[in-house]
Amino acid sequence: MRFRIQQESDIPASTQLYNQICFAIAARHYPPGHRLPSTRQLAMQTGLHRNTISKVYRQLEMDGVVEAIAGSGIYVRDNLTKRDFKKSIYSKDKISKQPDQEIKQTIDKLINLGCTLQEAREIFTNEIDWRIKCGAKIIVSTPREDIGASMLIAEELSPKINVPVEVIPMEELEKVLSNSNNGTIVTSRYFLQPLEKVAKHHGVRAIAVDLSDFQKELDIIKEFNAGSCVGIVSISPGLLRAAEVIIHSMRGGELILMTAISDNNSRLLSLLKASNHIVCDGPSLSVVENTLLKNRSQLMRLPKIICAKNYLSIETINHLKKEIGVIN
Repeated sequence: MRFRIQQESDIPASTQLYNQICFAIAARHYPPGHRLPSTRQLAMQTGLHRNTISKVYRQLEMDGVVEAIAGSGIYVRDNLTKRDFKKSIYSKDKISKQPDQEIKQTIDKLINLGCTLQEAREIFTNEIDWRIKCGAKIIVSTPREDIGASMLIAEELSPKINVPVEVIPMEELEKVLSNSNNGTIVTSRYFLQPLEKVAKHHGVRAIAVDLSDFQKELDIIKEFNAGSCVGIVSISPGLLRAAEVIIHSMRGGELILMTAISDNNSRLLSLLKASNHIVCDGPSLSVVENTLLKNRSQLMRLPKIICAKNYLSIETINHLKKEIGVIN
């Protein structure tokens, strides 16, 4: 994946790069354990100073998105210990091994650690039972300021996963789990690190889901005529911020960008009046269409609507089903 920096933009270059790398990781262009480009490679690609890139990487590490391994590089953070994390990166037969081989090797390791076969069986049984117990309920959580991101995740998971799905702001999670400590916390990779700590404290699981790469929508935006006004509408402020930076990095000042939260009626109407094209998420589509219908007489033209219906990748939903023990 190539990163583009608009040097003449009002958006700082470091912010542009940070958001693009975050999106690439969240959309699994760079999966867990993947080695990211070096500062030298990114400097050659973007024209940025290596110190600027190093600062971006340090911020990503502080946010728990990446992990630095001395003498090796920067890697997308995995939900493993550092020791296992490093091993997973360099293991060439990681994917090729059959499940029965993995089980045999794991049992051998447990025996070498001093476990009996009965103890090994109990360890496996307890772990599987715990995961199944956690899979009885999904708790989608993000910070309150971007609870819209949780709502997007929950709306997409609810019809596809046959377990209760609940949205709880990150700030209220401790209290909720204190009263009922079962379930699996689901979030995006942006917020995984703080939620892992909460999950560990209460004996539940925390899993990050991967976003759609929105490639279809981005390809359409690439073809918009210069000077077009593009309105972006979502229930998630975080998605709006990221989309604005990514589109600006891709098209620079060629497009006029406007954003609106779908429940902000006055701002939404202003956006609809000015825009040639509207890009919205699934939950915002009906709001956009109804607002256009009610205010048709005030509009010079009807904007073309592009709805990004999938917020999550299909692969991440299928993987989550396996993680929580849901059978199709």
